[in-house]
Amino acid sequence: MFRFDQLPCPALVTDGAGVVESLNHSLLQLIGSDETRWIANSMELMFPMASRIFLQTYVWPMIFRDGHVREVRLELREASGKNVPIFVNCQKSSDQGTDRFIWVLFVTIERSLFEQELLESKQRSEAISDALTKSERFIRTVADGLPSLVAYWDTQLVCRFANKTYFEWFGKTPEEMVGLTMPAVVGDSLFQQNLPFVNGALAGNYQQFERAMDKPGGSVRYTLTDYIPDKDVTGTVKGFFALVTNITRLREADAAIRLSASVFEAATEGIMVTDTASNIVSVNPAFSALTGYSANEIVGQNARILKSGRHDDAFFGAMFHKLQADRFWKGEVWSKRKNGTTYLEQLSISAICDEGGSVLQYVGVFSDITEKWDKEQLVLHMALHDGLTGLPNRTLLMERLGQLIAIARREPRSVALMFLDLDGFKRVNDTLGHATGDEVLKTVAIRLSGLLRNSDTVARLGGDEFVILLNNSESSERIAQIGARVIAVLNERMQFGGVQAHVGASVGVAEFQGGTDSAERLLKRADDAMYAAKAAGKNVVRFAN
Repeated sequence: MFRFDQLPCPALVTDGAGVVESLNHSLLQLIGSDETRWIANSMELMFPMASRIFLQTYVWPMIFRDGHVREVRLELREASGKNVPIFVNCQKSSDQGTDRFIWVLFVTIERSLFEQELLESKQRSEAISDALTKSERFIRTVADGLPSLVAYWDTQLVCRFANKTYFEWFGKTPEEMVGLTMPAVVGDSLFQQNLPFVNGALAGNYQQFERAMDKPGGSVRYTLTDYIPDKDVTGTVKGFFALVTNITRLREADAAIRLSASVFEAATEGIMVTDTASNIVSVNPAFSALTGYSANEIVGQNARILKSGRHDDAFFGAMFHKLQADRFWKGEVWSKRKNGTTYLEQLSISAICDEGGSVLQYVGVFSDITEKWDKEQLVLHMALHDGLTGLPNRTLLMERLGQLIAIARREPRSVALMFLDLDGFKRVNDTLGHATGDEVLKTVAIRLSGLLRNSDTVARLGGDEFVILLNNSESSERIAQIGARVIAVLNERMQFGGVQAHVGASVGVAEFQGGTDSAERLLKRADDAMYAAKAAGKNVVRFAN
């Protein structure tokens, strides 16, 4: 295997991953150990951490892009453990489809002596000058292309080199910048803040720190600064490189994340984050307060643990379909707390997608609206029910009657109304008082409700008038039997403490006849039949014509 032993300077060959295939005697003398220590190992082991980072970040990308790199300054760790400044040259070589990389290293002191010797020769000076000019131009191009601020400060803290980003940051030209001292460039205040790190770098120690810097113009930028000592072969510090990276966007993103986390924690609405399989990955404190589940108990569980059982599969299928189509769903859902009680929540679910539109997670935000719903139901109940007896009122009766008539027009079905007027109720009010009268009306409501099926409706229209809506009764004979039972039950005496009351009932019946028979007309016919029952002597049932 080719070892480059004919070259007086260190050299090696690697593959595209930096794994050593061959190295020469000159390099082995410099880094110590024998060839077996390095073959099949990464060349990065020869370099200190700062140089490794520079290799990965800048050197390899340039090689893969251009096929070569020239005069890149790095440090090599020699056998004694000291870091030796070097210049690195690399050339990509392809042989039968296999890429190899040939690295030639120059120790900077040796290189400087060699260049001086060449410069003393007039015959070769022009070639060397041209090569150095190209090398410097290449280094300058690379440095100016970096988004970070790069500068070199000597031991007197005089700027010897700075890239374009550095010039632009401080609003200076290269001519103004190079030769200035660090305090003159960054200002006394920032210099005093950085001085401990400057002293650390001049003492030969790598430094890294973050800083908020005032940029000319008044804006504030956040930076990550690296001070990398520059040492010669004897370990003497000649200066240091300053690498300043603008991390303002990163810090702003961190601030946004912290703000989001604060909102997440402080929100009064419950928040639940799930993966695409509905497994819970995160909840906020309000979620725990509303459901009774702590974060430790619920994270990792499937969201189905919150199901109340009051919604069928079709409900959740429609929810999922809308989420897939619109990436958003909003509605009311009955859910179950840890203690088993159910509650109604106002829930909105949003899909979190990647740049390609694929769903990564779902975020559900909900609030408990059970109390609001209870109040709305109470208002609705009051609007549709009698305040004294709790029975449906005229509005609800007519709504249900209209629905049954609509069904009866489409399919075979009987619909009948019983109109009841209490006989003797005025006498109860006049002799026993209105309070007893109210108790009589409530007792009548209870007795009538106990006689009928769930599909039938008992309503109070007002005063002592009640209506029974019979849904699909068997026959007129059956209706007459029900009417007789109603009269018998209502004629039973009522006892309220030491007071007795007695009422009867006159019952009028109207059956739906189809055609133009409407809810209002059916009620009018039943009312007329009730008056016919009263005229017949009361406590009787009469059917409308």
